[in-house]
Amino acid sequence: MAIDCLVLGAGQEIGKSCVVVTINGKRIMFDCGMHMGCDDHNRYPDFSLVSKSGDFDNAISCIIITHFHMDHVGALPYFTEVCGYNGPIYMSYPTKALSPLMLEDYRRVMVDRRGEDELFTTAHIANCMKKVIAIDLKQTIQVDEDLQIRAYYAGHVLGAVMVYAKVGDAAIVYTGDYNMTTDRHLGAAKIDRLQLDLLISESTYATTIRGSKYPREREFLQAVHKCVAGGGKALIPSFALGRAQELCMLLDDYWERMNIKVPIYFSSGLTIQANMYYKMLISWTSQNVKEKHNTHNPFDFKNVKDFDRSLIHAPGPCVLFATPGMLCAGFSLEVFKHWAPSPLNLVALPGYSVAGTVGHKLMSGKPTTVDLYNGTKVDVRCKIHQVAFSPHTDAKGIMDLTKFLSPKNVVLVHGEKPSMMILKDKITSELDIPCFVPANGETVSVASTTYIKANASDMFLKSCSSPNFKFSNSTQLRVTDQRTADGVLVIEKSKKAKIVHQDEVSEVLHEKNHVVSLAYCCPVKVKGESDNDADLIKQLSEKILKTVSGAQIHESENCLQIGSFKGTLCLKDKCVHRRDISSSSEAVVFFCCNWSAADLELGWEVINVMKQNI
Repeated sequence: MAIDCLVLGAGQEIGKSCVVVTINGKRIMFDCGMHMGCDDHNRYPDFSLVSKSGDFDNAISCIIITHFHMDHVGALPYFTEVCGYNGPIYMSYPTKALSPLMLEDYRRVMVDRRGEDELFTTAHIANCMKKVIAIDLKQTIQVDEDLQIRAYYAGHVLGAVMVYAKVGDAAIVYTGDYNMTTDRHLGAAKIDRLQLDLLISESTYATTIRGSKYPREREFLQAVHKCVAGGGKALIPSFALGRAQELCMLLDDYWERMNIKVPIYFSSGLTIQANMYYKMLISWTSQNVKEKHNTHNPFDFKNVKDFDRSLIHAPGPCVLFATPGMLCAGFSLEVFKHWAPSPLNLVALPGYSVAGTVGHKLMSGKPTTVDLYNGTKVDVRCKIHQVAFSPHTDAKGIMDLTKFLSPKNVVLVHGEKPSMMILKDKITSELDIPCFVPANGETVSVASTTYIKANASDMFLKSCSSPNFKFSNSTQLRVTDQRTADGVLVIEKSKKAKIVHQDEVSEVLHEKNHVVSLAYCCPVKVKGESDNDADLIKQLSEKILKTVSGAQIHESENCLQIGSFKGTLCLKDKCVHRRDISSSSEAVVFFCCNWSAADLELGWEVINVMKQNI
């Protein structure tokens, strides 16, 4: 059986994550995202590759959403309410709570403010979320008789999960986005050691290895402090959930320590709602937050206020967290248009920006002007500061997770192709694991595991019971049991498989004991009165019969086959070297010696006979 991995999104790109995996007849859709940098048909995955007829209920066993970011959940209302999927949808409790906020905020920005066609409505979002089944960490869900899934903590953002799926003996893990290091408000990804046929991993930072976070935090704080101290305004485009909370905790603490009176603002009520959910879902945060929560809630920020739109042109310094991140649309882009022309101001980009967004253009160089979506140009005289506060794991984290899980195969998604190819070669060479980097629309097929349950005979079990102790004494005495057992797997038609001891095989097969034959064939030249091969063969045969007792000799044209003779000769001496041979006539002698494990000495007088006749 094979596992088929069809990539509908995030294949050799970052955006619209959507992977459909078929395991032993069950089809699972992992994530259903949209591309934040596209405004055409490429915005959503090509769902026609799943079902040409549009019968998605029969084509898909279930959908699993790993977290609430739009590139992982943004196409879900469209797929359920417009395309017509009505099957089960699974996500964590925080993701179910926060996804409607993110979806409605995106719909409002794209439709109400930018005037784009409405691909899904507020009612679509509500109806979609009614179909969602919330799951908890490490809760095993039996989707149907054969398919089971389990969620593991992924870090990244509140409620993000990795997903383990198993059908029969075949098993895979889809990571979604994850972080292998702890930050201020979230813990590191945690997963059991599992036996996997396939690991599907994100690879956003496939070649980046990040050092300690403290120099990065210090660099960010210094850049913001320098801006506001000089009378400037600092714009931090970020999504309402995740980096906003991380950076607010960092700035709020720094403002307290430095006694800075410059206001810090959130741009939307969405972030206020998000903070409320963070307070409610403390169990999904880091250990540090959980411990502090006993005395005060870390998400009750002392220096952070709600922002009013009228303050865009207000004089004086400030810090503003504005949604969405990447400067792809919405209020953050509106503020950018007003603040970018001033050299006193700062735009701090705290994470990855997808190609096609204004954020990506700013990160790709130092542009003096930027083209916006509606064709207008903005002069960019402000300072641009990029800080690696991404909640994605780095290359080391991907390698560590892959090595820990040791899957039979790896598929990389959610990354940029050049970096992904480098990571692919690294996984293949260093971990000796086949690795694939499919593009959108491509399918990767790998073999799936099938286990056969077998009984074991008493004799085989008894042979396993004898310990084989090994002693080592490096710093202290250590004893290990390195026992091994040899058995034979017997599979008879219509009977259960059985492992038997090697001495039982003949009895199980209803056959007599067989003796293993060792054969050796060599050409020899002999001296004789005749040039005829047949005569020479006959002369050699008679000589051997006189010398070797009990030898069985069969003559055939220019060959002698000799078997079942007794005698002793060391194995070292068995070779007849051509340099010892002289004469013009040649005959080929083929001889075989029967032997058993108890008698390893081979009869070899025939070689001496040959030598005497050379």
